[in-house]
Amino acid sequence: MMGTGGLKLSVHAGERDRGAHGLLADELIEIYERCGVRTSVLLRGVEGFGLRHRLRSDRLLSLSEDLPVVAVALDEAPRVQAALAEVERVSAHGLIALERIELVGAGAGMLDSAPGGARLTLLAGRAQRTDGRATHAVVVESLHRHGLDGASVLVGLDGTLAGRRHRARLLDANTHVPVMVDGVGSCERVAAAAEELSSLLPAAALALERVTICKRDGVHLAEPPPAPQGDAGELSWWQRLVVHAGEQSRHEHEPLHGALVRRLRREGAAGATVLRGHWGFYGEDPPHGERFWSLTRRVPALTLVLDTPANTGRWFEIIDEMTARTGLVTCEQVPALRSGAPGVRHGGVRLAPAVRHGDGGRS
Repeated sequence: MMGTGGLKLSVHAGERDRGAHGLLADELIEIYERCGVRTSVLLRGVEGFGLRHRLRSDRLLSLSEDLPVVAVALDEAPRVQAALAEVERVSAHGLIALERIELVGAGAGMLDSAPGGARLTLLAGRAQRTDGRATHAVVVESLHRHGLDGASVLVGLDGTLAGRRHRARLLDANTHVPVMVDGVGSCERVAAAAEELSSLLPAAALALERVTICKRDGVHLAEPPPAPQGDAGELSWWQRLVVHAGEQSRHEHEPLHGALVRRLRREGAAGATVLRGHWGFYGEDPPHGERFWSLTRRVPALTLVLDTPANTGRWFEIIDEMTARTGLVTCEQVPALRSGAPGVRHGGVRLAPAVRHGDGGRS
């Protein structure tokens, strides 16, 4: 399977944050389309907080007015770098992360026989069909059949497919509005799934990244790996922790994702975002999700935490304690990140040097 190097650009902001000429979320997707970014998606979080430590949650009306959003763009490096230059101009504060990925075509060498874990990301249209079924359901079924540890379908509000923008509208089928499928498992199993999916969906945007699987079903498998050394120009690596669980998962009678957000906020973390999935699976359970007649929700919930390696160990201790019986916890290296409240900046979006897999990062 052949792949090409690419970049993943993620911008974390508030739903009501302003850009240069209007709502930042809207301007970000405009930029992605103008720069010809092949695929992008705007996701609305259901809970979280940022650098100003204002808690937001869709569970309480008073806290739901400025929910977190994440705008993700995937493409070859030149187009993403062009978009990044404009994103930096319109995004005065918040968090911008840039990561190396492998874009998979029809046929992938990045993960073949490699140890450790990997993340597979695929974007498709919300109502796109494959063999008479929703494409995202076909993808999740493939990931489950290949034995991945978990997968989630995240429904977008806006984004680009094949470089063209598609925005969700109230009275519309929203056929081409992007959804993002996020799957995690061993490199061997992710590579096998990517091989099948690239043949089944040759026009789909499919990307691979290396991750460390730290916990599964309460079993401690690995610590977050040490970050590679920065260079003389002080370009450094950051880290992302992701907790994959079901929305019904509990910690002391409270939803796990809500308990994690509140604990991390109380302990002083820089920020956390919860994304609710529409469909997916965790462990050996068959794929499941929203059901019209169901009184309870059995959907995936992903909690994202980005910070420096010096702080990641502390947040992992908290996550480790609170996922004693359930959850899939992953960690990945982020070679460029800029965060900051107005007037205060930390880090930057120039990529730190690539490293070999055995050195705690990815090439």
